Amino acid sequence: MKYMAAVMAGSACFGLLSTIAVLANERGFQLGEVVGSQLFFGFLLSLVFYTVKERSASRQKQKAASRQMNDGKLSWKQKLTLASAGIPLTGGFLVYFKSLTYVPASVAIILLFQFIWIGALIQAIRNRRLPDRMTVIVIIILLIGTVLAAGLLDDGVRSWNPLGIFFGLSAAVLYSLFILLSGSAVPQAPVATRGVWMLAGGIVLVFILFPPAFLINGKIFGELLIYGFSLGFLGSFIPPLLFAYGVPHVGEGMAGILGATELPVAVLSSYFILHEMISPLRWAGVLIVLGSIALPEMTRRLKQIRSCPSSGTRKSSG
Repeated sequence: MKYMAAVMAGSACFGLLSTIAVLANERGFQLGEVVGSQLFFGFLLSLVFYTVKERSASRQKQKAASRQMNDGKLSWKQKLTLASAGIPLTGGFLVYFKSLTYVPASVAIILLFQFIWIGALIQAIRNRRLPDRMTVIVIIILLIGTVLAAGLLDDGVRSWNPLGIFFGLSAAVLYSLFILLSGSAVPQAPVATRGVWMLAGGIVLVFILFPPAFLINGKIFGELLIYGFSLGFLGSFIPPLLFAYGVPHVGEGMAGILGATELPVAVLSSYFILHEMISPLRWAGVLIVLGSIALPEMTRRLKQIRSCPSSGTRKSSG
């Protein structure tokens, strides 16, 4: 249960990003400045966390044979693998924030949440096996709830821009790849080590695409500091750590379903922070999404409850 909670918490952090990005755009900051400052602060936080963990480990005099591998035992191939795993996350930030300039946030969220079935499709192709019945049912319910919660039935498709659709769907694909790689890229490495190397790959990509002029012109010490640090903490620091901790244990398929926690948080933050009007249909969609996330665990517990009396009956009859 704690691993599922970690994935849900990481997804909830992602749900706040669109609201912060909208606020940053309203203040006139460019895409490169927003994402660049986000990755900059996220990497710094991860580096501090990594350093603290390394120093704490070095103070331990006893070295158990079963202890996790440390950074010194990571080969360059493993480090490059982790750095490559961070690139889809960074690319996802770039194209998702870009989609917000072409389509309304409600449409961008719908497009991003196509990662639910895209992730299941990628996993099915990878494993050469169709998703199980429960996964298919949950995905269908999630998509219905997503359409309602994002306000599609309220707003229609009048603002759907082709470029916005392209960037939004690209974000969905990249987010799916990030979840997949979070569980498969050097899973034996410590969480802190995985986080810092994944962000290292991401920050290299974004600084190549958008040279970090904000570090020189002083913008980083102004209002951009607030938005960059908030996005870095909630988008680049906490989620990769939580995903690196939880995804290897819950599996990529379930992680994709739990990732839907992002949508209710996005709707709630737009309501309380951006003061966006939320219709009853959108609230119903939020409840459907939350219910679909809980459905697999509720089904599992129900089966356990039903099996307990039957097992007790068999024991008494014996």
